[in-house]
Amino acid sequence: MFCPKVRVTSTAYETRNGRPVLALKIPQPTVPELADLCLNHLAQNPEQLAEFMGITGLSPDGLRKSLGGAGFQRGLIDYVVQNEPLLLAICAANSLSPDTVMRVWAKLNPAG
Repeated sequence: MFCPKVRVTSTAYETRNGRPVLALKIPQPTVPELADLCLNHLAQNPEQLAEFMGITGLSPDGLRKSLGGAGFQRGLIDYVVQNEPLLLAICAANSLSPDTVMRVWAKLNPAG
């Protein structure tokens, strides 16, 4: 029988013997999954999509042709992590922590 500890988050539990047990970690999104979340957010916010397309120089046709490509995914994630308000909005909309997104980005950019 598990009893949630009162003063901690819902992922920490204490057994009858007093030893803490942590719930399973939520898996980290893959690069394509994270890029899809980012693109979905931009698609729902036309002003932000227009800004992204303006900065990258992509036309609507160029954007369609780039979809799914590793370079596009990498660039999109790079764009998001450099725009803190956008990063926070995407994280809030998808129940992700900014640290989770930054970990995926760090794997793409090991040198920093």
